[in-house]
Amino acid sequence: MSKGKEPVTFQEAVLYFANIDNCIDYLVAHRSAWKDGVVCPTCGSKDVSYMPTRRVWQCKGRHAKCQFSVKVGTIMEDSAITLDKWLMTMWMVANCKNGVSSWEIHRAIGITQKNAWHMVHRIRLATQDPNTGGMLNGEVEVDETFIGGKARNMHKDVRARRIQGRTGAEGKAIVAAVLERGGKVRARVIDKRRKSQLHALVNENVEAGSSLYSDALKSYDGLSEKYEHQVIDHAVEYVRENVHTNHAENFWSLLKRGINGTYVSVEPYHLFRYVDEQAFRYNNRGEDMNDATRFDALVRNIVGKRLTWKELTGKVEEKQAAS
Repeated sequence: MSKGKEPVTFQEAVLYFANIDNCIDYLVAHRSAWKDGVVCPTCGSKDVSYMPTRRVWQCKGRHAKCQFSVKVGTIMEDSAITLDKWLMTMWMVANCKNGVSSWEIHRAIGITQKNAWHMVHRIRLATQDPNTGGMLNGEVEVDETFIGGKARNMHKDVRARRIQGRTGAEGKAIVAAVLERGGKVRARVIDKRRKSQLHALVNENVEAGSSLYSDALKSYDGLSEKYEHQVIDHAVEYVRENVHTNHAENFWSLLKRGINGTYVSVEPYHLFRYVDEQAFRYNNRGEDMNDATRFDALVRNIVGKRLTWKELTGKVEEKQAAS
């Protein structure tokens, strides 16, 4: 297989990944389980040989699926879309600040919009944070926001599908997040702004004893028993010295800019995937990150995850992604 300098810019990525052998080289080199050599995904044996004419490996063990490609065991498994198109789409999802729609992918790489939609949702699965970075600590903000259009502006059929019994803010979806100042954000879609759900989010992600900042929502009452909890009442002020939720508000602005400007209309059923995508880009920012390192972080997270069409469309229950 051919070797070459790995790409740093989008233009370099287009040229580099146009060579399928370069795609395979890159995926092998960045698959953590293969750092000491290619391993059979079925039996775990290292006794494998590469077949360059077919671009697959042959395991010497006698078992089913003894031949495997670099796609096996990843979000790309059983996909007929070529590696160059997969990797270019991953590059765009990882690095387009406001996201990239399936229609844009459809036009850019020459596949159907339906295939592009399935592809980008599988990539969003890879952006999920497995919480391997440990608990958030130091100064942490907790906040929530509403996502979606106003119920009174929806057609009756659309309103019945999207609202699904939600109350408050005219039935909009609710997203809550905890954000470490200068660090990571953990965000999730919740049903209601109840104390049980918001306290669970904080307790699962924030280290006890941390400084915690929130608005005056009554559901946050009681957090002072475990955290140094301070409240900012937005009806009175938005900043009081170090007490504010401005970093969380910044994350919400990024999320809503992508949803409103790029995706335009997001079904509540899939909202958590778009939240995962924006959280991934937020968590992989900073001076030590560039487009290439952010792309690398995404590629390293594609193993052990699958999202079939039936799971995506709700025809069967979605399997839990491997950590």
